[in-house]
Amino acid sequence: MNQRMPLIYVKLYTYQIFRGLAYMHTVSGVCHRDLKPQNVLVDPLAHQVKICDFGSAKALVKGEVNISYICSRYYRAPELIFGATEYSTSIDIWSAGCVLAELLLGQPLFPGENAVDQLVEIIKVLGTPTREEIRCMNPDYTDFRFPQIKAHPWHKVFHKRMHPEAIDLASRLLQYSPSLRCSALEACAHSFFDELRDPNARLPSGRPLPPLFNFKQELTGASPELINRLIPDHVKRQLSLQLAPPGT
Repeated sequence: MNQRMPLIYVKLYTYQIFRGLAYMHTVSGVCHRDLKPQNVLVDPLAHQVKICDFGSAKALVKGEVNISYICSRYYRAPELIFGATEYSTSIDIWSAGCVLAELLLGQPLFPGENAVDQLVEIIKVLGTPTREEIRCMNPDYTDFRFPQIKAHPWHKVFHKRMHPEAIDLASRLLQYSPSLRCSALEACAHSFFDELRDPNARLPSGRPLPPLFNFKQELTGASPELINRLIPDHVKRQLSLQLAPPGT
């Protein structure tokens, strides 16, 4: 529609995508493997988000071989392009980073015309991967002949007035090494989403935000520091009132 999306919606939608991924990855152990804007549903009134289309989803088992030809091209993690068959749920994190960048830019960040061109588009932004980064993506990959291209600074990828926290989050998601990408819960805790944790935050329509902090099993095993970041003080106070015995 050639319209720039208000930043509050970018925050709301991507935050809820990461919440969905946190549940998928930590509670059910499922990797979506085809996250893209077309598979994200939005309620236009409440602005609640649902991830849909689990036709490519799989419960990943360590040591089990998976197909690398998966995920729509623009959102395909580089380890898949390098032919990795043992990968992790961090391929969804890469896809979510591509969705975030697309919402910020108004167009896809890596619009490759085929698999090779897709890699070229990624290299234009992230620079040529080092041997170590290639080894992290696919230890069996042996063809290291790439043109040496320097990384394009993230602040130049986005327009001048772009929120620095948005750029920081994108840079943490779109890393060659899968293990360096932040987890879905860590992404939710990022300062880019602090506005959503404000007790006075409202939708542009004046309506309240959809439920964002009703975490359950996905916090199992998370560090106290992370939990503390994820649940705002005003929500903690509500919870303590709900949990307090009658008459206290």
